[in-house]
Amino acid sequence: MTSSRTIYCLQRRMCEEQTVSLVDVLEEDEELEEEASAVLAGSDSDHCSYPQGYVKRQALYACNTCTPKGSEAAGICLACSYKCHEGHDLFELYTKRNFRCDCGNRKFSELQCKLHPDKDEVNSLNKYSQNFFGVYCTCGRPYPDPEDQVEDEMIQCVVCEDWLHGRHLGCVVPDCVELQEMICESCMKTHSFLWTYAAHLAVPGGAVEVKKETAEEPTVPTKEDEVDDAIEPSCKRSREEVEPRCRLKELQAIGQKRVQSGAVFWPSAWRSKLCSCSICQVRLLEAGLSFLLDESDTVLAYENKGKNSEQRRQEHDPLMSALDNLNRVQQLEIIHGYNDMKTELKDFLQRFAAEGKVVTSDDIRQFFEQQSRKRRRVDAGAFYCT
Repeated sequence: MTSSRTIYCLQRRMCEEQTVSLVDVLEEDEELEEEASAVLAGSDSDHCSYPQGYVKRQALYACNTCTPKGSEAAGICLACSYKCHEGHDLFELYTKRNFRCDCGNRKFSELQCKLHPDKDEVNSLNKYSQNFFGVYCTCGRPYPDPEDQVEDEMIQCVVCEDWLHGRHLGCVVPDCVELQEMICESCMKTHSFLWTYAAHLAVPGGAVEVKKETAEEPTVPTKEDEVDDAIEPSCKRSREEVEPRCRLKELQAIGQKRVQSGAVFWPSAWRSKLCSCSICQVRLLEAGLSFLLDESDTVLAYENKGKNSEQRRQEHDPLMSALDNLNRVQQLEIIHGYNDMKTELKDFLQRFAAEGKVVTSDDIRQFFEQQSRKRRRVDAGAFYCT
């Protein structure tokens, strides 16, 4: 969704200003490549993910050509989007957790998966939403929305995994939002116990108020209580050793409350502060929220995995392998030539940006013609040198 946002913003700037420098385009392109690597490099682009079962997290797509609105919702993996749905109208779903590829199953009446044709009719544990039909947020609109003239960022809820406009969250979006997780208001109200954690762990928002209620006066133990404690100290200690104290109950006892409205943003490592006692584990399991105890479930962790995979792939780049087969003089010539051209291209574009001029195709052609003439002069000089 972030990559779509970048493209959309660039298109809007071009429409509104009727001009955009190539420097801006190159910067946007670099950003797109980094984002694509983060999202796609963590998934396999060559093999259908179906044999892996319900993948912990992967890049997913929905095919509007094969499963349009009115049919059953279905999702396909990255490899199937390339191999089985080339040229189709696809919705980019970013990533989803615990999903098994649907490509070619019963929901696709006229398509068989080319990568893994032997599949169950349905994947009963998959979860679907309006996103699979290309609509998002509480407003149920597509993204980018051609009828929406307000430039706004889309943010994904970590529970329902829907994408919501920043202005429809019911709270102020904090700075550095890309480093934080968000739970939408609907999911917070569905799982009301999360409000207790929000009062203590969440990022304070400008649209919400945090108030601290007066805690009840501590109960003074009676003599009977003291006797009971004296009789059963070893039993209490053994129970405490087996079962840790419930953090949720401790937070509830403090009495600090948060206005229960609007989405909630959570800082990094907030999941590690959730209670994992047996009672809370059962509560999370029954609510379908066990993943909140898993810090590797986060989109940020998935993106970092993708970036690391891309970095390892680049270390084995075919171009670098080709350079290894050249002698040192040839390697230096190629590297210096590349760096010189890169520097000259940047300086060339910067002049246009400084003067506010539009870079035309003729300008680019002229630049490379000059580079070609310069190279021919260098080669000729080397040829006649004695």
